[in-house]
Amino acid sequence: MARQVLYHGVMDIARPDLKKKKMRQYAIWAGVAVVVLAVAIVAVSRLKPAAPSVDRSTVWPDTVKRGPMIRQVRGSTGSLVPREDSIELIPAQTDATIVRIRVLPGAMVTPDTVLMDLADPQLEQELLNAQLALKAAQADYKSLQATLESTLMDKKTAAAQVNSDYTQDQLQAQTDKALFDLGVISGLTYSKSKNTADQLTTQHQLSHEQLDVNQKAIEVQLASAQTKIDQAKALLDLYQKQAQALQVRAGISGVLAPLAVPLQVGQHVTAGTSVAEVIQLDKLKAALQIAETQARDIQIGQPASIDTHNGIIPGHVTRIDPSVVNGTRTVDVALDGPLPPGAVPQLSVDGTIDLERMTDVLYVGRPALGNENSTLSLFKIDADGKGAVRVPVKVGRASVNSVQVLEGLKEGDTVILSDMSREDAVDRIRLE
Repeated sequence: MARQVLYHGVMDIARPDLKKKKMRQYAIWAGVAVVVLAVAIVAVSRLKPAAPSVDRSTVWPDTVKRGPMIRQVRGSTGSLVPREDSIELIPAQTDATIVRIRVLPGAMVTPDTVLMDLADPQLEQELLNAQLALKAAQADYKSLQATLESTLMDKKTAAAQVNSDYTQDQLQAQTDKALFDLGVISGLTYSKSKNTADQLTTQHQLSHEQLDVNQKAIEVQLASAQTKIDQAKALLDLYQKQAQALQVRAGISGVLAPLAVPLQVGQHVTAGTSVAEVIQLDKLKAALQIAETQARDIQIGQPASIDTHNGIIPGHVTRIDPSVVNGTRTVDVALDGPLPPGAVPQLSVDGTIDLERMTDVLYVGRPALGNENSTLSLFKIDADGKGAVRVPVKVGRASVNSVQVLEGLKEGDTVILSDMSREDAVDRIRLE
């Protein structure tokens, strides 16, 4: 008989089977909850993370185009430098001392601008000696000339006397011949007269020859004396030019350039030492520093554009330095247009050099990261512009601002060119 318990007037009947049933239900629900939780965890773990958002204003997009592409290289570090024919180096003509500096580097000068004053006491003495030597040579010339002219006059006087005797004896011989023919005088008298005339004929000829020889001798001696005068003049001219060079003048119009070793007042300089350097401003060229990997395609004569930050000047390549310094090579560009105001040596410039013109190629702006002839990973913007997906893009030859597209994109596609390395872990982004 079932046990009955009376509690506050209520009878409680024990049901062990019901309790077990509830326990089984709890266990089933707990198992179901565990299974559902496990399934949820697995499902969540398999879900891809949400695409990160990127501010649209921070990216740099560009559209793929087809058409001509100019392949260029850029020299972002360059400067204007003097051409070889634009530099005027002014050397000291003698050993001298700097006594005054009138113009400082950077000043504009003209050919007659006096840059500095030098002093050379020894040159002053040599100049005085040269002046005296010239005067002495000129005096010797005049003295010799007077002596020779006096001797020549004596010779001419003697020759004139011989000529007079010759004329008189010729007339006498002709007269005696006529008298002999008439039988007035004897043959002995005529023969004597004829012999005398013949003898004076020989003396007459010798006197003329002697005058010619004396005249030539005088010319030789005077020429020798004149040579001494010319030598004295040349030496005097040299010393005068050296004395004038003690006032150092610019010689050309341009700007006074600083020397590698500045000079000071009181400094002694030796002959041949450069005391000043003047550069013609209308004869400058651009020296561009080009990365050695890009300089291999540069050729002499290729067109270029030089940006002075105050105007762009057309030019062409004239020289490519064969040596490599710090990974770059120096490329000289001759300027084919006028320089803008304010252009001076060592002015910083940029420049681009046209390597080739490619026709009918697929190209896009050059990405911030990546080299030519490689495969890049770029984000291609969706058609609705709300997102972008990562795609591999094979590129070919590159220019300063563009790169040739070989595979992975088609005309009209829009890609992000800016640096997206912070999104390397994802293949899709949202643009907001």
